[in-house]
Amino acid sequence: MKKILIMGCTQEISSFNPAPCRYDFFEIYRADEVRKFNTGRNSYIGGAIEELNKIPNLECIYTYHAEGSASGPLEHSAFLKIVEEFLEPIKKYSDNVDGAYISLHGAMGTTEELDPEGYLLEEVRKILGNKIPIVISLDLHGILTSKMLENVNGVVSLHTYPHVDFSDTGRRAAKMLKKIIIDGVTPVAARVKIPAIVRGNELITETGLFGEQIRYAKNISSDKEVLSAGFLISNPFTDVPELCSQSYVFTDGDRNLASTSALRMATDFWPNRSKLQGNFVSLTKSVSLGSTMKGPIAFTDAADAPSSGAPGDSNAILVEMVKQSYPHSVLGSVVDPKAVEIANENEIGNQVKISVGGLLDSRHSPLELDWEIISHSNSPFILERWAFKQDPGPSAVLKSGSITLVVMTNPVIQVDRSVYFANGLDPRDFHSTIVKSPHCEPEFFDDWVEENFNVDAPGSTSANLPTLGHVNCQRPMYPLDLDADFNPVVEFFSR
Repeated sequence: MKKILIMGCTQEISSFNPAPCRYDFFEIYRADEVRKFNTGRNSYIGGAIEELNKIPNLECIYTYHAEGSASGPLEHSAFLKIVEEFLEPIKKYSDNVDGAYISLHGAMGTTEELDPEGYLLEEVRKILGNKIPIVISLDLHGILTSKMLENVNGVVSLHTYPHVDFSDTGRRAAKMLKKIIIDGVTPVAARVKIPAIVRGNELITETGLFGEQIRYAKNISSDKEVLSAGFLISNPFTDVPELCSQSYVFTDGDRNLASTSALRMATDFWPNRSKLQGNFVSLTKSVSLGSTMKGPIAFTDAADAPSSGAPGDSNAILVEMVKQSYPHSVLGSVVDPKAVEIANENEIGNQVKISVGGLLDSRHSPLELDWEIISHSNSPFILERWAFKQDPGPSAVLKSGSITLVVMTNPVIQVDRSVYFANGLDPRDFHSTIVKSPHCEPEFFDDWVEENFNVDAPGSTSANLPTLGHVNCQRPMYPLDLDADFNPVVEFFSR
């Protein structure tokens, strides 16, 4: 009976978010809780479970999964606590296990450690030794570091943006692990790093230029000698030394095939770097244009996207709407624990003067208005398409004139409409909705709005990348440095 350890530690951060992340930003699943939560869900671990259950004479051993909300840098003490909890159950099986699958994101960062996933994998390797194969899965916004590659036997990553293929990625990881353990393949990896960070609509894999790299990676994966292939565009807001875009290919011992394929993806990507950037409408202009339109309208505030690590407390678009006396109904959200506290001290229907927004990020100033308390809530929810539990904490719905606002204690991922549905609100009932995500699945907004403005607002996840202030990533780096040059170098990794 073969035994496979299944575990995970996932989080994405913005180094530019001034509010550090705490331990309680994580949902922790232990032992069989990992299986129960993920079975049948569109999650990495859910897909791995489905695939591994097909293999006879194989037992899955579930140990630990820490699933963190995207946020600012994780307090290092909290990270060390998670590492201790993560490693402890592995020690029980170190002498009686045949492989390990680890679900990671790839864009973590702590207040002291700039390669948390690399550190974690190094510690796992110390326990399991050099002979036990480890395969990891990553978001395509992950930052695959040398330390990570040195401590694993295989890597798979998402092939879609916006992301929908979580379970498929977990299945691919399980298949690769099976080939190593049962079929005896000997993985060798080729990786090419590219000095570019990117953002914008051309990254949408179904319609944008970046889809060329993903389609190539998927196509070569049909070669029986290719064990996995992918392209990582990194999270440009995780300011760490190895931040970059990169291609990787794992083959069954064929260094030439791995090298040739990784090089092609990288060299095809580089000429498009200037096209893989954001196109924006100014804050003033977007609100002015929206005022004259029949609607419905979406205002994308990617600069305050909690899914990318922003605090979610921006009121920049709302402030401009108030300034311009915006004539239409507006639905938005903001993270402001103090405003929630005041709202929850008052009964539904009360009128209260409350300042909202700008509590965590000094780039924003509080917006004080007279608000009617519409509702109170304190219930976690699951995203529409992603199997990720979100806990906004104590929350309230406030209304001032034509503005309706969901105010939360904790940031939640807003890649869909679930934060509004969870509070009895539907964006289709409003002329304008402020969307705090760089991209959502088309059916959530784009398919039915008249216009979706990509607003050039300030914030810690602004797609206007040169405005962020990177200090740790290797330079020169496009578009931070327009004269960045690319001299392809293939790195090889094997165990």
